[in-house]
Amino acid sequence: MPHVRRAEYPKVNSSYNLEYVEVIHRHHKRTPYAANTFPVEAYPWYCDNEALFYYGAPLPTHCANHSANTYWSVYTSSSNPLAPRGFNGTCQFPQLTRGGLDDSWQHGKDLYGVYHDLLGFLPEKYDPNLVSFRVTNNVITSQVASMVTSGMFGGEAQQNLPLLVQPASIDSLEPAYTCLAANNNFSAYGVGSSDSGWTSHLKAASDLYANLDTICGIPPTDSGFHMSFDHYFDNLSARLCHTKPLPCNASNPSLCVTQAMADEVFRLGQYEYSYLYRDAGARTLEYSAASFGIWVAELAQNLRHAMHATDSASTGNRTSSGIRYRHSIAHDGSVSHILSILQIEKMVWPGMGSEVIFELYKRKVDQKYYIRVLWGGQVLKSSNPTLGVLNMLQVEILVAYFDGLVGQRAMKIPSLCSL
Repeated sequence: MPHVRRAEYPKVNSSYNLEYVEVIHRHHKRTPYAANTFPVEAYPWYCDNEALFYYGAPLPTHCANHSANTYWSVYTSSSNPLAPRGFNGTCQFPQLTRGGLDDSWQHGKDLYGVYHDLLGFLPEKYDPNLVSFRVTNNVITSQVASMVTSGMFGGEAQQNLPLLVQPASIDSLEPAYTCLAANNNFSAYGVGSSDSGWTSHLKAASDLYANLDTICGIPPTDSGFHMSFDHYFDNLSARLCHTKPLPCNASNPSLCVTQAMADEVFRLGQYEYSYLYRDAGARTLEYSAASFGIWVAELAQNLRHAMHATDSASTGNRTSSGIRYRHSIAHDGSVSHILSILQIEKMVWPGMGSEVIFELYKRKVDQKYYIRVLWGGQVLKSSNPTLGVLNMLQVEILVAYFDGLVGQRAMKIPSLCSL
C-alpha cells in the first residue's frame, strides 16, 4: 500500500518546525488465516526462505548465560494420520512471509528516508530516549517491527530493542479490551446482523457465492464464509499478493476462480469496510470511538506531552518525556477504527502496510502548534466539517475533537463500554 516515501512526500514550508511524529500502520503481507483456507488446497505453500524466531534471553546480557537464536520449522510427521486444514507445506497460517519481511524492511527504510534524510528529524542512530516502537500481542506485529527497525536504523537495530506491548486483556492498539456496548452496537448493523444495509449485498452476491463455493469446496452452510466476504477476500488476496495462482476445484482442475470473480470479491470487501466504518451512519463513529477510544486518548496525551516537552526545552526546563517519534504496528481493524474516528472522506479496507501518520508542527512566527495527518503518504481528507482537510489544522481542534469523543485519558470509555 502507498506510504510515506521521499519521492512523493508533501514537504511543509520552512515557516514550521516538525516537533513530533506518531505512526500507526497495519502489518505487512502474510499467509491467510487457517479458518480462511479451503478444505482442500490444490497446491502447497512453502516458507523455507525465512525464519521466524522465538526465544528468550536474560537481561542484562552482560555476564549472563547466552541464548540460542531459535526459530520454528514447520513439518508434518509420517506417523500422524491427520492432514492439516488447507495448504500443505512449511508455513503457519497465518505467518508473515518472506515478502512481508522484505516489505517491512522497505517501509522502515522509506520512513527513515523522509524523517531523517529529508527532514533531519530522526536521529541517525537508534535512541530509545527519542524513538519508541509498539506492537500488539499478535506475534506478526513483532516480526514486522524487527524488519522495520532494521530498515530504519540498520546495524544499530541489531541490538536488543524493546517493543512496547500492553497486557493482552486491555491492549488498546489491537484493540483487545472489553467493550460490550460497542460489540452490541456492531452486532445490530454489522457482520451477522439482519440489518438490511448489511444483508442486501450478500443477497445480491448469491450467484457469486454459489460459484465460489462450488469451485472451492465450501459448504453453503459455512457461516464463516457467508456472513461477509472476509474469508474469501483474505484467501484470494493472499494468493495474488504472493503471485500464486487463483484456486481451482480439487476434483475438476479446469473449474477455477477467475480474475473477474476475485475482483468482484475485492470490490464487495471494500464495500463492507466502507459500510462497517463509515456508511452505516452515526453508529459507526460510536462503535469506533468506544472500541478504539483508549488508543485515541493515548495519542491525544502524546500530543500534549510533545507540546509541553518542546515548550519546556525552549525554556531550559524539560520535564516531560523526550520521545519525539512513536511507531505502532497493528492490524486492519486498528487502522479502520482510526480512519472511522477521523471520518475519512473515502473509506477503504486498509491493505497490508496501510499507514496513518500524525505530524505535529510549531509555527515559528507565533509559536503555535499545528497538526497534519497523512494517509497513504498524502494529506487525509475528513468529511467532518470541523476537521476538513487535515493539513496544518490547529492541534487544539483535533485534540478537543478526540476529548469530546472519549474524554481526556479515555475517562469516557468505561461508560461508553458499559464497564
